[in-house]
Amino acid sequence: MLTEVLRELGSEPWLSKGLPQAFGDGAIARSCQLLDGMRQSGHALLAQMEQLLGARQAAGPQGNSGAASFEGDSTAPGLPHLKASGALAFPPAARDILTGLKPWRKGPFMFGDVYVDTEWRSDWKWDRIAGQIAPLAGRRVLDVGCGSGYHLWRMLLEGADLGVGVEPFLVSTAQFYLCRGLVGSPPPRVGVLPLTLEELPPNSQCFDTVFSMGVLYHQRSPFDHLFQLKAALAPQGELVLETLIIPQEYGQILVPRDRYAKMRNVWFIPSLDELLHWVRRAGFVREAVLDITPTTLQEQRSTPWMTFESLEDFLDPQDPSRTVEGYPAPLRASLRAERN
Repeated sequence: MLTEVLRELGSEPWLSKGLPQAFGDGAIARSCQLLDGMRQSGHALLAQMEQLLGARQAAGPQGNSGAASFEGDSTAPGLPHLKASGALAFPPAARDILTGLKPWRKGPFMFGDVYVDTEWRSDWKWDRIAGQIAPLAGRRVLDVGCGSGYHLWRMLLEGADLGVGVEPFLVSTAQFYLCRGLVGSPPPRVGVLPLTLEELPPNSQCFDTVFSMGVLYHQRSPFDHLFQLKAALAPQGELVLETLIIPQEYGQILVPRDRYAKMRNVWFIPSLDELLHWVRRAGFVREAVLDITPTTLQEQRSTPWMTFESLEDFLDPQDPSRTVEGYPAPLRASLRAERN
């Protein structure tokens, strides 16, 4: 199911016109190869995700009637929602499919009358940067670690010519393709590949804006990540980077002994000055800090759509300015920089 969706994506004209043919062919081929290998090995999660997406396809043609589209909501700014005229574009059976695709981490979304209250208020993150980056109208955009694709929809609503996300977690990829499948024909100029940044064709230099939000601190080699981001950018393209930082008084870099906020895969958390040094050292220019914000319990929390532990469980109950491990609580910086 996912393999067929990706092959269809590769044949859509917006992808071949907007990006080098070798990039599109290589990325789609690698994605299909990965999924085929997982399927042959009996990967249980892939089978579950494909069963759910197949159930959505069998639920009826309403979502493909051409009457549905993702749009911004004037009554709730920042909430991409499925709008329909005429027949209901979101069949009742699809609610069970949404539930089967838990946990929903990045959002929120509105599907018909179903509000998906995700773990993260990703709209808040977007609002902090949207007015400070290069206008996205007409640009080719890459979102690294895009999750459910929430920010990709926001980018399209801002006028991006095309959006490509990379997201190796299958649940998140399936969430995106459920959203995309609910939109009418022609399909939107957006797709998600079940890959990491490293698995994309190298040195493509084909995106006008590249987003890396909440990814850098998961990298064992942050410099490799920055160089790979730069290699995906067209000349004079813009990087939008959001990551954890430590307070300046704490030092230059935090390397957690084991876990940070219960996350085992956190490797380096720099100070703001150190982060800017990394960006310059990787060859970016005209860098600018857009925002520095502590993560709050209102922005990241457990919900009926994500019932596992969240930020409240990651902080010291006696001192919420510290994680349970005793490190400074999450503080996030957003910045922009250009490829020279």
